Amino acid sequence: MDQLSHATTIHLCMRSLLWHEVYRVTESCFAFDMEWRTVVYAVVIVSLCFLVIPIRVGPNVSTKDVKLFEDYVTRYNKSYRDKPEEYETRFKRFQRSLRHIETMNGLRSSQESAYYGLTAYSDMSEDEFLTQTLAPDLPIRGERHTKAPYHQCHRLRHSSNRVRRSAGLPAKFDWREKGVVTAVQSQGTCGACWAFSTVEVAESMFAIKNGTLYSLSVQQMIDCAKNSNFGCDGGDICSLLSWLVLTKAAILPASVYPLTRSTGMCQLQKTLTKAPSVRIRDFTCDNFVDAEDDLLATLATHGPVAAAVNALSWQNYLGGVIQYHCDGSFDSLNHAVQIVGYDKSAAIPHYIIKNSWGTSFGDKGYMYIAIGSNLCGIANQVSSLNVL
Repeated sequence: MDQLSHATTIHLCMRSLLWHEVYRVTESCFAFDMEWRTVVYAVVIVSLCFLVIPIRVGPNVSTKDVKLFEDYVTRYNKSYRDKPEEYETRFKRFQRSLRHIETMNGLRSSQESAYYGLTAYSDMSEDEFLTQTLAPDLPIRGERHTKAPYHQCHRLRHSSNRVRRSAGLPAKFDWREKGVVTAVQSQGTCGACWAFSTVEVAESMFAIKNGTLYSLSVQQMIDCAKNSNFGCDGGDICSLLSWLVLTKAAILPASVYPLTRSTGMCQLQKTLTKAPSVRIRDFTCDNFVDAEDDLLATLATHGPVAAAVNALSWQNYLGGVIQYHCDGSFDSLNHAVQIVGYDKSAAIPHYIIKNSWGTSFGDKGYMYIAIGSNLCGIANQVSSLNVL
């Protein structure tokens, strides 16, 4: 075979395969007994192959990262798969998540500690995750409730009273085992965690009181609730509960007012008001910082609660108990969840958190936060309620 034929063979080999197979194919193509000039020509061909891929391969880009991202885009059916510029931007953010995941998993102190990996949010920057998924205005919203008559700061109680109260608590309490917690839902791109968490507590409290569990309408709250609540554009637990009590509004079944995950016109027609419904009798909006035993007592003796939290560090959470690196300050609150129980008998005592990001996130939609240090701001603003 002459030199031109050699080069033609190599050229065809390089063009016929995907870029990540280049090294393997090059090795087989180079099995020919070629001269050094042919080798140089082949290397040029290989280099040109790299120019057609959507990610520019540099010294800081590993083939493993690229393959992981390809699989990630397919798994989550990302819309930018055919948009080269956004694809590359997302890849860089994805790489930052990979390095963060490695760091966080390297800090685990035991098998029960939180562990991290790829989620639907792993291609977002931290700022993007905060503004598009969370509610950064919650501290401003929450501040106005601290002086309201329904607010109580439990840390002002005498410590000996707290010790006596916590002494008789069960080591573990999980309202899911009582059959009074509805299925995990997904809020999607609708910023209404405040409505999901509040309605979920109302569902549980109605079931505890009446023995019947059914889903109530989150969408009704998104469309109809006022008092500085703005549907998918934001709201907060305490404002919603205050509106429900002041207006004596009834929460309808989800089957009557189904979830759309977008803000619409309020559909409270007279024909709908005859459907079975739930009304809120009263509620609290309390601070349990430095008094988490009181929070545990509320969970065990009263029922599930809704809580404002800081979820910024949850972007790549997969499971286990969060113990570190989750700021608990009031000014960092940005999300709302339902707390359905706790487990002090576990190797790492923790709260059981029901989130609203779907069952594919965390542990089938649930998360676990260590008790005792106001991690993720779990004790800053907690609401319990009673139904009529």
